[in-house]
Amino acid sequence: MPTLYANHVSLDTHRPPIAIGNVMLPNRVILAPMSGVTDAPFRRLAASLGAGLVVSEMIASPSLVEGRRDARLRIEGQGVGPHVVQLAGCEPRWMAEGARIAEDNGAAIIDINMGCPAKHVTNGASGSALMRNLDHALTLVEATVKAVCVPVTLKMRLGWDERSINAPALAQRAEQAGVRMITVHGRTRCQFYQGKADWAAIRAVKDKVTIPVTANGDIESFDEADAAFRASGADAIMIGRGAQGRPWFPGQVARYLAGGRREPSPPLNVQHTLIVTLYRDMLDHHGRVGLRHARKHLGWALDAAAATAKAPVELLKHWRGQVLTAETANDAQHRLGEAYAAFSELAPTRLAA
Repeated sequence: MPTLYANHVSLDTHRPPIAIGNVMLPNRVILAPMSGVTDAPFRRLAASLGAGLVVSEMIASPSLVEGRRDARLRIEGQGVGPHVVQLAGCEPRWMAEGARIAEDNGAAIIDINMGCPAKHVTNGASGSALMRNLDHALTLVEATVKAVCVPVTLKMRLGWDERSINAPALAQRAEQAGVRMITVHGRTRCQFYQGKADWAAIRAVKDKVTIPVTANGDIESFDEADAAFRASGADAIMIGRGAQGRPWFPGQVARYLAGGRREPSPPLNVQHTLIVTLYRDMLDHHGRVGLRHARKHLGWALDAAAATAKAPVELLKHWRGQVLTAETANDAQHRLGEAYAAFSELAPTRLAA
């Protein structure tokens, strides 16, 4: 595993560190749970590069209780630091049993999903659909908190739609039920990922609770990290899509917020090493489906490499086509090496321009 910057994570010198129950975070930047993205290999890599906390993909609690292979794979947390398992569900008994299974498998924190906007989730009365019935939502919180000894956190949206902004009320009731941190994505469910995240609206949640609050949504640059903190008053930020293809970015933001400089993206040879390491780890983790599962990560990595080299769009499209159509792992890695070599030839002159 590459250790780029791994020994240089520092605490925010301006404010005390965050504690989630008995779990002390090394910094204020968290990798968001992203379905199909934040599997154990990706979380391990982001943690090694400085993310203060990494969260598993959303796991349907009934699937975990039933022992489905995909659910069991998602709760793996070896090498990720404090292991956070995010659970989704709509029935207290399944949430409680799923939380117990996750704790037995090493989870240091259980996170409850009340923020996912996907129709296949909300149609089953899970995810952000729970924000339409706070009384029912609280039965899930209470069941989960009572089932485990580890801290329980909650991730939500601002509300179901603009007419029902109830995140402050849900956060207040969740704290009273024993939740130890609240994360708010600054959009309603009906917005999905359209428009711009409203970080200022998260401040109303911060004003209602005494536990840590994390701001999430559209944080893809150092300036946006600064702006999210200022607007929300939050204790931490959570980075999702900004880390796709850039697993180093949460760690960079953490060091910047602790008083460091705005680090550029790693050199292309380091980026190449990181994506090859991730690719091989994903193949080992997922088995036969790993080739398909890892393909999007290769695409995002190429996007990041092209941005570093300031490569023309045509060159990026060419290498995306070459790498993403490879039929074997060896072929994909060979073409990936060729792509990075091509970008590296551009980098010296374009970076100097």
